[in-house]
Amino acid sequence: MERQQTDDVVYQEDFVLNSRGMKLFTCAWRPLNREPKALLFICHGYAMECSITMNSTATRLAKAGFAVYGIDYESHGKSEGLSAYIKNFDDLVDDVSAHYSAICEKEENKGKMRYLLGESMGGAVVLLLHRKRPDFWDGAVLVAPMCKIADEMKPHPVVISVLTKLSRLIPTWKIVPGNDIIDVAFKEPKVRQQVRENKYCYKGKPRLKTAHELLRVSLDLEKNLQEISMPFIVLHGEDDKVTDKSISKLLYDVASSSDKTFKLYEKMWHGLLYGEPPENTEIVFGDIIRWLDDRVNGRLESELKLNHDALLKHK
Repeated sequence: MERQQTDDVVYQEDFVLNSRGMKLFTCAWRPLNREPKALLFICHGYAMECSITMNSTATRLAKAGFAVYGIDYESHGKSEGLSAYIKNFDDLVDDVSAHYSAICEKEENKGKMRYLLGESMGGAVVLLLHRKRPDFWDGAVLVAPMCKIADEMKPHPVVISVLTKLSRLIPTWKIVPGNDIIDVAFKEPKVRQQVRENKYCYKGKPRLKTAHELLRVSLDLEKNLQEISMPFIVLHGEDDKVTDKSISKLLYDVASSSDKTFKLYEKMWHGLLYGEPPENTEIVFGDIIRWLDDRVNGRLESELKLNHDALLKHK
């Protein structure tokens, strides 16, 4: 287990085995010398990873007082598996659920609030984690979630039909047509360059079975948005060309959650957490941290009130 420390954040890396015997990379950022306000679990996007691309996000949230945990999915980042090959999305969700649930159930974490943060495809992972255990998570931050792939990124229906059939025969082949996601996801040129230079980020065309699984999951989520019942904030850039902002609005409209928030950012792109100019990133994180703090403080206040009422009863 590797451990690094700065003035206010402790960072650790480790590996865990999934149920299929594959080694998955995990990491954690914790505030130094103070008890975390709550636990926050990151679900990264397709072809991305946690420890480098999500480091600025996690560090910022750890400095704000949260214990932040990450995992690279099978075939992503530093985890084992054929690069960016998703054979079965349900396996990926099961892996994340097993690791994050185990962290929540550690003695030192019992009683702490548990939040999920999912970006793009990670947003789909978050919604499926919630569907798997509807009462387990205290809420979610959904950043441009993949509930529907934007029409600009989707091949023609005839091409989809052909590719679906081929995915059964040659699942790992990289022949899915489409735009370069890096070019349309991140507004800042230096971020595009960093992603391109990051050897743990996949830059090739999507594999057939992967594309089929992403399409299957996004269609399933789009049809069942009303099942979402946990508190959430969904954030989307108005100029996003990777995931569909109208489905984020639909999620906000139809989800059965009583506590839900929708933020649409004018002129912002897909990569809200680290792909925008600094002044835009400040706005996005201001909204995220405020939303989390309000819920953590709200629970503290209600617990104090309950304790106060109980004391009065016994007097």
